[in-house]
Amino acid sequence: MSGEKGNQGHEGKLPSSSPTPGDVSNGFETAPRFKIAAVQMVSTPDVDTNLRRADALIAEASAQGARVVGVPEYFCILGMKDSDKVAVREPEGGGPIQSFLADAAARHGVWLVGGTVPLVCPDPDKVMNTVLVYDDAGRRVARYDKIHLFGFDDGRERYEESRTIMPGTQPVAFDSPFGRMGLSVCYDLRFPELYRALGPTDIIWVPSAFTAITGKAHWEPLLRARAIENLAYVIAPAQGGRHANGRSTHGHSMIIDPWGVILAERDTGEGVVVAGVDRARTAKLRGHLPALEHRRVK
Repeated sequence: MSGEKGNQGHEGKLPSSSPTPGDVSNGFETAPRFKIAAVQMVSTPDVDTNLRRADALIAEASAQGARVVGVPEYFCILGMKDSDKVAVREPEGGGPIQSFLADAAARHGVWLVGGTVPLVCPDPDKVMNTVLVYDDAGRRVARYDKIHLFGFDDGRERYEESRTIMPGTQPVAFDSPFGRMGLSVCYDLRFPELYRALGPTDIIWVPSAFTAITGKAHWEPLLRARAIENLAYVIAPAQGGRHANGRSTHGHSMIIDPWGVILAERDTGEGVVVAGVDRARTAKLRGHLPALEHRRVK
């Protein structure tokens, strides 16, 4: 069963038209209000099928007025076995998956957070699990390699990402017309020190493929905690459903405001959630509760 919780409060009243220009920061004219979208997928072992579905969902988000769109971890392939992604890995800067992301961003006129793409690494039996960000002209503006690799074994299900993924080493945040954005992936969510290492950010991305077991217990509280403690919007595009390999992902893609309020959510099945981002609200909340300035342990 699938469904959405629509936008709540003043955020839901934002127009879909282009926002009024805001302040100029780090070379960008920043948008004070805009719409942002998280795409939810149930990816398959076939790359071409997944790219077609992703394109349709990005188009849907754009049609709803989203200026920034994110797709989930493993959006391009969720194979029958973990090593399937190694077979389709791409060199940095070239390949059909990266070409798709650049083209989709330009065609739909959105900034696109493509999380994740299997990229070549020094180990021929592994990949880097990489978020790539493209601007609305299709130019790549950021890369983040997932740092924390998931491991889980409860006697029924077992996951060991380190078998096929090489961990990244560097936190990544970047400036954009929509504020400063920080990148993370799925299991990174459990490590708050990563988000502190990013420095102050306006928007935190968490493209994910949380398992049904761990997601039911921890997904929402972890996402809301990261939003609250960083006083930032958290955008979490997710895999959500039963996959061809028999495994189930938790879904519940959501957009959370800096006070921890869930603005939009989809439980399971593919779809799009869209909500408004109001940078003045972030500034107001940080003024009321300057917790980021009160830190003593660094």
